Amino acid sequence: MLEITVNDISYQLDVEPDTPLLWVVRDELKLKGTKFGCGMAQCGACTVHLDGVPIRSCVTPVSSVAGRSITTIEGIGEQSENQQTAKLDKKLHVVQQAWIDEQVPQCGYCQSGQVMSAVALLEKNPQPTDDDIDKAMAGNVCRCGMYGRIRTAIHSASAKLAKEIILIPADEKPAEVLVKPTAAEGSFDPTAAEGSINPTIAEGS
Repeated sequence: MLEITVNDISYQLDVEPDTPLLWVVRDELKLKGTKFGCGMAQCGACTVHLDGVPIRSCVTPVSSVAGRSITTIEGIGEQSENQQTAKLDKKLHVVQQAWIDEQVPQCGYCQSGQVMSAVALLEKNPQPTDDDIDKAMAGNVCRCGMYGRIRTAIHSASAKLAKEIILIPADEKPAEVLVKPTAAEGSFDPTAAEGSINPTIAEGS
């Protein structure tokens, strides 16, 4: 018996140690998003993450990943429990959404591998250049030739990640800004232009 962890779930599997990880994922765990392309680690369609690093699962013996963390295309999005239905709601990863927005897939067969390589790239390098992208994605073949759209989608995902809002915890309220009135109590200086700073406001008041 081999124990492996896929998408944060542990499995005990009765398989031959030299079975390629790809077939364990697809046939034993029924996770069909990872594709078979060439069987020689040349096309990238079978890409998954091993401890966060993209690997070709078609040539990776399952025995070599025992006790390590594997992530497939099914595991990269966010999941949250729906309080009304008591089921898990799935939110697309920012790269998956960028793939849709930029209309990257044509036949779609290679795309799970492409997405997995792109996710690994952005986790390592959140703001890649075109050259960085080309190097990171070189092992993924797109027979439809959508390399330009893939590059655009990665840049789009990078931009979205850079704009993520950092939420302030409820117990960490921002400091209040107190404005000192310049005329009667509760009134403001009508001569101050909108959006300008009143020079009569005392510092720290």
